[in-house]
Amino acid sequence: MPSILSDLVFTEPSGRGNALVQFAGALAFLGLYGYSGLAGNAGSSGWLLVMALGATLAGIAESLPSHRHRTAGVLRLTAIAVLLCLLVAVVFAPEFVVE
Repeated sequence: MPSILSDLVFTEPSGRGNALVQFAGALAFLGLYGYSGLAGNAGSSGWLLVMALGATLAGIAESLPSHRHRTAGVLRLTAIAVLLCLLVAVVFAPEFVVE
């Protein structure tokens, strides 16, 4: 019986379309971080860098060649772990995320 994790995470990369969306999201997060730095509120916007990292990892995973199932899966799991760490930080230690 095939694993659900294997079916969902370790599938063939989706291609350039999804990768471009992920990279555009990462650029948007970086732009918002830059804007908050210019506005003098960079201390409370560090979470945007974590979001940009998660989107970049997901974008790299989707832009790999189609025969790189395992590498794409590892990058997807890493992106999920990074974003889950941010969520855990927001719930358990919000003072580290928002000052």
